[in-house]
Amino acid sequence: MVLRSILLFLAAAICEIGGAWLIWQGIREHRGWLWIGGGLLALGLYGFVATLQPDAHFGRILAAYGGVFVAGSLAWGMVADGYRPDRYDVIGALLCLAGVAVIMYAPRTG
Repeated sequence: MVLRSILLFLAAAICEIGGAWLIWQGIREHRGWLWIGGGLLALGLYGFVATLQPDAHFGRILAAYGGVFVAGSLAWGMVADGYRPDRYDVIGALLCLAGVAVIMYAPRTG
């Protein structure tokens, strides 16, 4: 179940970050409406993917996904735009991922 959850978080990150990046490219880099439309579709798909998480609590899923988004955004910037994070970016992303692990995968009673 943890592996499925992690894979869903990765899929959600690709959809949301990729969708925002496509819209950015369409508007800021003047690539046009096809890029913007693709971004809108990807963002809609993100909303759907998030509902597939095994945990039933919306707030928990979105709070944890925030940490995935932080780390994923830095990774996307590295791959798509040649961004090189500094050590504080990396430390911050690792802290966020540690928060994801606590929020989502800590043992709970009840």
